Amino acid sequence: MKKHTSFIITGPTASGKSGFAHRLARAVNGTIINCDSVQIYRGIEVISASPFATREITAELDGIPYRLFSVLPLSEQISVVDYLRMARTEYEHAISSGRTPIFVGGTGYYLNAIIAGISPMPEISPENRARAREMVARDIVSARRMLPPEFTATDPQRVARGIEVFLQTGQHITQWQKLPRTGAITPTPHKILINPDADTLRHRIATRIPEMVADGALDDARRILESGWDARRAIGAPQLCDYIRGKISYDECIADWTTKTNQYAKRQRTWFRTQFVADTEIADASCDLPDFE
Repeated sequence: MKKHTSFIITGPTASGKSGFAHRLARAVNGTIINCDSVQIYRGIEVISASPFATREITAELDGIPYRLFSVLPLSEQISVVDYLRMARTEYEHAISSGRTPIFVGGTGYYLNAIIAGISPMPEISPENRARAREMVARDIVSARRMLPPEFTATDPQRVARGIEVFLQTGQHITQWQKLPRTGAITPTPHKILINPDADTLRHRIATRIPEMVADGALDDARRILESGWDARRAIGAPQLCDYIRGKISYDECIADWTTKTNQYAKRQRTWFRTQFVADTEIADASCDLPDFE
């Protein structure tokens, strides 16, 4: 197998990228570094489809180091800047230990930051950060009206980030993002896209969701409700929380969770097609490891 200094393995939800990454790590003496914005939190391993969903959270799995999984409490917020700092530490530690860093996850803005760095951003006061999150929690549709048309993100965390930057500086985050990027961790990784066809992905999603419930997803949802963590940040969490509250039936919960997951996977596939240039694309994550020439 050809030697590469680092890898990025990504793909839509339920594509099998975690299992593929583990096999690759065995072959290249790798350290797996999480780049999923939900799997970084502790207590929601089943909902986030973490490698630790049904096992004890440890620093290694089968002798492979795993980093940045389940490291943050649900009470803590994290920005891309924070993630990049943490990921750089783990990358450098892997290199100094003679291991190959393997970034694994499907969060596009984390992937972009790893490869291309980020534009400089202002420090945000705790008051403006809290105010932005309060506005989003109260009415995200109204909150988004503060942001310019070119700001297209819809998830609560990124909307809150856009608002807090505007509150702090009077300039939109899109203006800051036009500034030159710095801080890339690994500009030339070997990029692997695990990309099953749409029918295969739909089948895997339909099969996986009932398994996640059986594995304890409802316990994850109860922890989300107890902590006050924004359930909209994880696919499936709003539906499970509504089921626990008695707002919807179990069948409605599963049906809506499945629909939302398929919609998310479709958006991911579009992003990978238009925004991510893979060096290697694989349809079946269980295939033999390529030589990556």
